[in-house]
Amino acid sequence: MIHKELKERVCWIIDQNNYSINKRMTLICKILKDTIDYYDWVGFYFANHDEKKLRLEAFSGEPTDHTTIPFGKGICGQVAISNKNFVVDDVKAQDNYISCSIHVKAEIVIPMFKEGINIGQIDVDSNTLNPFSKKDEDLLEWVNEKVALIL
Repeated sequence: MIHKELKERVCWIIDQNNYSINKRMTLICKILKDTIDYYDWVGFYFANHDEKKLRLEAFSGEPTDHTTIPFGKGICGQVAISNKNFVVDDVKAQDNYISCSIHVKAEIVIPMFKEGINIGQIDVDSNTLNPFSKKDEDLLEWVNEKVALIL
Protein backbone atom coordinates (compact mmCIF):
# COMPACT_ATOMS: atom_id res chain seq x y z
CA MET A 1 0.00 0.00 0.00
CA ILE A 2 2.86 2.39 0.75
CA HIS A 3 4.03 2.33 -2.87
CA LYS A 4 0.54 3.12 -4.16
CA GLU A 5 0.34 6.18 -1.92
CA LEU A 6 3.87 7.23 -2.90
CA LYS A 7 2.99 6.98 -6.57
CA GLU A 8 -0.08 9.17 -6.06
CA ARG A 9 2.04 11.78 -4.28
CA VAL A 10 4.75 11.67 -6.96
CA CYS A 11 2.13 12.13 -9.69
CA TRP A 12 0.72 15.12 -7.82
CA ILE A 13 4.20 16.70 -7.60
CA ILE A 14 4.94 16.01 -11.27
CA ASP A 15 1.71 17.83 -12.21
CA GLN A 16 2.65 21.00 -10.29
CA ASN A 17 3.71 23.01 -13.34
CA ASN A 18 3.94 26.17 -11.23
CA TYR A 19 6.94 24.58 -9.46
CA SER A 20 10.35 24.49 -11.12
CA ILE A 21 11.63 21.12 -12.29
CA ASN A 22 14.31 21.23 -9.59
CA LYS A 23 11.75 21.92 -6.87
CA ARG A 24 9.61 19.00 -8.07
CA MET A 25 12.60 16.65 -8.08
CA THR A 26 13.63 17.82 -4.61
CA LEU A 27 10.11 17.23 -3.30
CA ILE A 28 10.11 13.73 -4.81
CA CYS A 29 13.43 12.99 -3.09
CA LYS A 30 12.03 14.26 0.21
CA ILE A 31 8.84 12.22 -0.03
CA LEU A 32 10.78 9.05 -0.83
CA LYS A 33 13.25 9.67 2.01
CA ASP A 34 10.57 10.59 4.54
CA THR A 35 8.21 7.75 3.63
CA ILE A 36 10.50 4.74 3.27
CA ASP A 37 12.32 4.30 6.57
CA TYR A 38 15.48 2.76 5.09
CA TYR A 39 15.91 5.52 2.46
CA ASP A 40 18.38 7.78 4.27
CA TRP A 41 19.53 9.87 1.28
CA VAL A 42 17.84 10.25 -2.11
CA GLY A 43 19.18 12.25 -5.03
CA PHE A 44 19.00 12.79 -8.77
CA TYR A 45 22.24 12.99 -10.74
CA PHE A 46 22.22 14.05 -14.40
CA ALA A 47 24.72 13.18 -17.10
CA ASN A 48 26.88 15.54 -19.08
CA HIS A 49 27.97 13.19 -21.86
CA ASP A 50 30.47 15.67 -23.33
CA GLU A 51 32.33 15.99 -20.02
CA LYS A 52 31.62 12.37 -19.00
CA LYS A 53 30.42 13.53 -15.59
CA LEU A 54 27.31 13.34 -13.45
CA ARG A 55 26.04 16.40 -11.61
CA LEU A 56 23.82 16.32 -8.54
CA GLU A 57 20.68 18.36 -9.26
CA ALA A 58 18.27 17.56 -6.42
CA PHE A 59 18.44 15.59 -3.18
CA SER A 60 17.07 15.05 0.30
CA GLY A 61 19.30 14.07 3.19
CA GLU A 62 22.65 15.16 4.48
CA PRO A 63 24.61 17.40 2.07
CA THR A 64 27.34 15.62 0.13
CA ASP A 65 30.69 16.72 -1.26
CA HIS A 66 30.03 14.44 -4.24
CA THR A 67 28.11 16.89 -6.39
CA THR A 68 30.08 15.90 -9.51
CA ILE A 69 31.01 12.28 -10.27
CA PRO A 70 33.08 11.13 -13.25
CA PHE A 71 31.61 8.36 -15.38
CA GLY A 72 32.97 5.02 -14.17
CA LYS A 73 33.70 6.19 -10.60
CA GLY A 74 31.61 4.86 -7.75
CA ILE A 75 28.26 3.15 -8.12
CA CYS A 76 26.67 6.16 -9.84
CA GLY A 77 29.54 6.49 -12.29
CA GLN A 78 29.34 2.79 -13.14
CA VAL A 79 25.59 3.08 -13.86
CA ALA A 80 26.32 6.02 -16.18
CA ILE A 81 28.33 3.57 -18.31
CA SER A 82 26.43 0.30 -17.85
CA ASN A 83 22.89 1.73 -18.23
CA LYS A 84 21.75 -0.92 -15.73
CA ASN A 85 20.34 -0.91 -12.22
CA PHE A 86 22.97 -1.41 -9.55
CA VAL A 87 21.97 -2.67 -6.11
CA VAL A 88 24.70 -2.82 -3.47
CA ASP A 89 23.70 -4.78 -0.38
CA ASP A 90 26.91 -3.88 1.48
CA VAL A 91 29.01 -0.95 0.27
CA LYS A 92 32.08 -2.31 2.09
CA ALA A 93 32.14 -5.18 -0.42
CA GLN A 94 32.57 -2.73 -3.35
CA ASP A 95 36.06 -1.73 -4.49
CA ASN A 96 34.77 1.17 -6.60
CA TYR A 97 32.54 2.78 -3.99
CA ILE A 98 32.58 6.51 -3.17
CA SER A 99 31.76 7.00 0.49
CA CYS A 100 29.39 9.90 1.08
CA SER A 101 28.88 9.13 4.76
CA ILE A 102 30.34 6.68 7.24
CA HIS A 103 26.77 5.65 8.07
CA VAL A 104 25.87 4.40 4.57
CA LYS A 105 25.74 0.62 4.37
CA ALA A 106 23.81 -0.01 1.12
CA GLU A 107 23.01 1.81 -2.11
CA ILE A 108 20.70 1.47 -5.09
CA VAL A 109 21.16 3.40 -8.31
CA ILE A 110 18.62 3.28 -11.13
CA PRO A 111 19.35 4.90 -14.52
CA MET A 112 16.90 7.36 -16.06
CA PHE A 113 16.27 7.32 -19.80
CA LYS A 114 14.80 9.84 -22.20
CA GLU A 115 14.40 8.86 -25.84
CA GLY A 116 16.59 5.82 -25.17
CA ILE A 117 19.51 7.81 -23.76
CA ASN A 118 20.73 7.49 -20.17
CA ILE A 119 20.29 11.08 -18.99
CA GLY A 120 20.87 10.48 -15.30
CA GLN A 121 19.84 8.41 -12.34
CA ILE A 122 18.20 8.26 -8.98
CA ASP A 123 20.54 7.29 -6.16
CA VAL A 124 19.37 6.04 -2.77
CA ASP A 125 21.68 5.44 0.20
CA SER A 126 20.63 3.40 3.20
CA ASN A 127 22.15 3.14 6.66
CA THR A 128 20.81 -0.44 6.78
CA LEU A 129 22.53 -3.49 5.30
CA ASN A 130 20.72 -5.26 2.45
CA PRO A 131 17.43 -3.30 2.61
CA PHE A 132 16.54 -3.10 -1.09
CA SER A 133 14.25 -5.46 -2.96
CA LYS A 134 12.77 -5.80 -6.43
CA LYS A 135 9.92 -3.59 -5.19
CA ASP A 136 12.42 -0.77 -4.65
CA GLU A 137 13.84 -1.25 -8.13
CA ASP A 138 10.35 -1.20 -9.64
CA LEU A 139 9.33 1.89 -7.67
CA LEU A 140 12.48 3.83 -8.56
CA GLU A 141 12.23 2.85 -12.24
CA TRP A 142 8.67 4.18 -12.21
CA VAL A 143 9.77 7.42 -10.49
CA ASN A 144 12.45 7.92 -13.14
CA GLU A 145 9.91 7.41 -15.92
CA LYS A 146 7.68 10.10 -14.39
CA VAL A 147 10.54 12.55 -13.83
CA ALA A 148 11.81 12.05 -17.39
CA LEU A 149 8.42 13.29 -18.65
CA ILE A 150 9.04 16.77 -17.24
CA LEU A 151 12.62 17.13 -18.49
